[in-house]
Formats: sequence, structure tokens, C-alpha cells
Amino acid sequence: MFIAGAVCAQGAQTAVQLEELTWTEVRDAVKSGTTTVIIPVGGTEQSGAHIALGKHNVRVKAMAELIARALGHTLVAPVVAYVPEGRITPPTQHMRYSGTVSIPEDAFKAMIDGTARSFKQHGFTDVVLIGDHGGYQSLLADVATRLNRDWAPSTARAHFIGAYYEAAQAPYNQALRDHGLTDAQIGLHAGAADTSLMLATDASLVRLDQMKVDRDAEAEKALGVSGDPRRASAALGQLGVELIVSRTIAATRQAIARPR
Repeated sequence: MFIAGAVCAQGAQTAVQLEELTWTEVRDAVKSGTTTVIIPVGGTEQSGAHIALGKHNVRVKAMAELIARALGHTLVAPVVAYVPEGRITPPTQHMRYSGTVSIPEDAFKAMIDGTARSFKQHGFTDVVLIGDHGGYQSLLADVATRLNRDWAPSTARAHFIGAYYEAAQAPYNQALRDHGLTDAQIGLHAGAADTSLMLATDASLVRLDQMKVDRDAEAEKALGVSGDPRRASAALGQLGVELIVSRTIAATRQAIARPR
């Protein structure tokens, strides 16, 4: 993992991951002004023969921590790993590939809704929703809208930050083009863009031997890949990490600063 534990002025390691804290530490953090929590949403899906199924989960956890540390007074909830990935029987979309886990949209929305309401109950006033996978972005927006309607006129608010996923699309693709990659290499799923982001966040989840295999587009498509991962690198992935993190921080600050 490319993230080192942050160290406070007194030299003690500080944790922002909720699952690393005790309940009394969370209680005291809220009392001391840590009232923002990020709910990072990932997904368990295939990404070809070269990227492990936990790609979205590991990636969103890593970047959520960077975002939380930059925002300050922010904790990161455990990653939501089960999301809609297609019909189960007969299988569609990513469910056609072994290891993918899919849940119905209603179940997904209910899970996010209940998680957010739990944090409001514990005293958090800003609940931030970010997602690493494109298929459920509109569902996260729907949940945030409903929560804000139900929570009014309290000071608690839910914020769907679409900038997280959006930064990984056109802006990141353009950065890769500026470094000489073609759209065919960048791809839409498990290509050079996707693979580079994984190399930058946790290279242990990338099978380099499989990544470098010379396959034609049809062979890659049969493995669930759109694009060509062979030009991927951690350095190219870091471009995406910086875009995603910086734009999410800016969008979150703007959202929180809006009058209640």
C-alpha cells in the first residue's frame, strides 16, 4: 500500500479508519469536532485475469484515507464491498465471471441508507458518499437526496460526491493521453487506466505476468477486459490518484461549506 500511517505532532500514530478505533475513541472524536464521515463504496467484481476481485474496495479505502486526512476531523467507514453487478440468474454483466458478487439495487440502497443513518445517530453531521465503480453512482445520489429530505431541518446532511468517480473518467483519460496512451490502450475496464490506478494503490493485487501477456482485443474481451493493460504503471496511476483525491477534497469542502 502506498499510504503510510500519519503521525501527529506528539509522535503518536493517528487513525482515521473507523474499524481501527474503539467505540469510546469514536465517541470522543465526535465530541471533539470530528463530525464528518466518509462512506467509501467499492464492489467485488472481475477485472480480467490480471487484477484481483477486490480492486474497487482496496482502491476506494486507500483514497478515502487520503481524502479524510486532508479534510481533517473526518473518519472513514468500512468499505461497502457488495454492490449491484448484474443479474445473478441468469447472469449478466460482471456476474458472468467467477467471484463477482452482486446484490439487488434496493438492497444496496437500503444498506447505504442504514449506514448513513447510523452515523447521524452517533452525532456525525456530514456523511459523505463516494464510489469507485460507475454502476451505482445514481443510486448513491438517490440515497443522499432521500436522507436530506428526511433529515431536514436538522443540521445533519448527506453529500454524494460525484467528483470522485468523475475525476477517474475524462480528466484521468486526458492525462494518460498526454503521456502518449491511446484510447484503445486506456480502455473502459481493466485497461491501462484501471490497471495503473491499481498499481498505484496496491500493486500486490496485479498479476504482472498476466498483465503483460500479448493478447488481441477479442481475447481480452473474453476475459472481461476493455483496453490494453500492458502500458500500465504505478507512475501513471499516481496521476489518477492525485486527480481523484484533489477533486474530491475540493468538492467535499464545497459541499460541507454550503449553508445548512
